Amino acid sequence: MGKRKDSRKSARKKAKTEQAVNGETLRGAVGWAVDARIFTSLKFHGNTKWQVLDLIVLTVVWVWSASPQLTGAFVEASHWSKRVLGRVAVTTYQGLLGALVTWTPQLLPLLWDRLHELMQEYGGEHWRVGRWLPLAVDGSRVSVPRSENNEKQLCAPNYGKSATAKYRRKKRKKSGSRRRSKKPEPVKPQIWITLLWHMGLQMPWSWWKGPSNSSERVHLQSMIAAQNFPENTLFCADAGFTGYEFWKGITDARHSFLIRVGANVNLLRKLGYVRERAGIVYCWPEEAARKQQLPLALRLLSLRVGRCKMHLLTNVLDAKLLSANEARRLYQLRWGVELQFRTMKQTFGRRKLRSRRSDRAYVELDWSLIGLWIIQLFAVKEQIEIGEVPEQCSVSLAIQVVRTTFQRWSERPEIDFWEQIRGATKDAYKRKKSKTARYKPNYKDKPAAGEPNVRSATKKHKALLRRHLRAAA
Repeated sequence: MGKRKDSRKSARKKAKTEQAVNGETLRGAVGWAVDARIFTSLKFHGNTKWQVLDLIVLTVVWVWSASPQLTGAFVEASHWSKRVLGRVAVTTYQGLLGALVTWTPQLLPLLWDRLHELMQEYGGEHWRVGRWLPLAVDGSRVSVPRSENNEKQLCAPNYGKSATAKYRRKKRKKSGSRRRSKKPEPVKPQIWITLLWHMGLQMPWSWWKGPSNSSERVHLQSMIAAQNFPENTLFCADAGFTGYEFWKGITDARHSFLIRVGANVNLLRKLGYVRERAGIVYCWPEEAARKQQLPLALRLLSLRVGRCKMHLLTNVLDAKLLSANEARRLYQLRWGVELQFRTMKQTFGRRKLRSRRSDRAYVELDWSLIGLWIIQLFAVKEQIEIGEVPEQCSVSLAIQVVRTTFQRWSERPEIDFWEQIRGATKDAYKRKKSKTARYKPNYKDKPAAGEPNVRSATKKHKALLRRHLRAAA
């Protein structure tokens, strides 16, 4: 009995000594995610001394650092790079930011493509939902410091002059509320980011950025024009992504969409442009008709998602390709993009960026998302292999594992890094109490989506359509 106990102890000791130190493990993990061969097409200036992979590894561990200061995070990343790689791509913080501002626009699309390949390779059945590659789209704002440069480049120039702002001021006057004794501060500089998010694997896909007054619809149109998407990509969005030109752009690019619509959308039925069947409606505003543009044939689905009745519009007319149950499931998955923003801002600590120049704030946001995406890819890949689903991944625990491994780079862990990543899952408990807050303020002016306005096409509509079809022929 004593000999068997001693043999077990010696086996554990041997396994521990053979296990790689944290620094080597993390270097190998980043090397797996970022293959140096994807950058062979890039041409650098002859005076460039750093290797592109070294720069990316340095940048990724820089955004992984939990230091509250950018310079402090660079010191940690630089120290890690010296000890683990034996070299540092750039030796100063200013040098790092200068290189990132210059090269991020070229590096980012290549990194996206590489991460997409890994998602497809290791995503298994979660790569697609049915026949569709589902991408949720949503926008959010990220705050930046109140520096002169940030305020000039990122603030809305006409802040406070919109119809909504005028409506709120008018409402305050009617209610007789007192004016503030203190002069309100100017609007905060913010970056507007529109994120495409893979709904099956629960992680980012790509994004577009702009100042705080940007339009998420314009951002999505820019992404569709600039990026390549797999066959049968389906964009899923909440109310707000509406409009004839917007939907026509997605349809012309041979993609599909599933979008919630409300009372701000006017539709026609029984126009006779396509074969009439249940749910077929048409988007054909007067302005499009005047320009001799043909109507968009769409399908309206009225579904109950949870306790809410929702109206979803899609350009997939065949119910065999997108059934009502599939549409319900996809729209429920779309909610995860909201949680991705919460993870980025709250869990990963990017509610407010730290760069005092707009060009640096943009690249800080880019590489923060890349760093977070790589962590999520580590976790989901490992957990799919043991039969877990992406919805059960705890990004918070995965971030803790990566940051601990980064900080303790010279140690040999008690538990293997990949085993820790596999264990970064949510608790499988059943909630016994409601999540409803004890106190919830009642915002009477909170907007509601409502129902779309659907009316039958008139004889005038049908006659106008016949004229347009004759002219097109």
